[in-house]
Amino acid sequence: MAVSLVVVFAWFTALIGRARTGFGGAWFMLPVALVGGWVGARLLVWPLRRLMPEPPPPPSHRDFVGLGCVIRTGRVGPDFGQAEVRAADGSSAVVQVRQSRDDAAGAGNVLRAGVCALIYDYDEDGAFFRVMPLPPSTG
Repeated sequence: MAVSLVVVFAWFTALIGRARTGFGGAWFMLPVALVGGWVGARLLVWPLRRLMPEPPPPPSHRDFVGLGCVIRTGRVGPDFGQAEVRAADGSSAVVQVRQSRDDAAGAGNVLRAGVCALIYDYDEDGAFFRVMPLPPSTG
C-alpha cells in the first residue's frame, strides 16, 4: 500500500513538474518526483497511523510455559521426547520436551505416549521445554 501511494504521488509530482517546466527541464524531474512521492505518501499515512491498532507481539516459547501437553513419543527422558501442546489461540504444535532424572524417579512419574504433562520451563540453550507429570486435579 505504501509503495502504491509513493508511485501515485510521484506520478502526480512529475505531471505537475512537466506541465510547469515544459520538456526542457525534464532531466531533473525524476529525483524531484521521487522525493515528492515519498513526502506525499508520508504526509497522508502519518495521521492514519494513529487509527491503526498495534500489531500483537510475536508468539514466544514462553507462551507455552504453564500449559498442559500430551506426550507423543514412547518415552521422555533427559535427552529425548516430544509433546503436542495447544496454544491459547487454539493452534497446536509438536515441541521438544525433556524430563529430569529426578522427576522420572517415582513410579507414577514416567512420561510415555498419551500421558498428559505440564510444561513448567523453557531451556533457551537446548531449545526444549521441561515437563513433569500433570498434577492430579484438586477439584
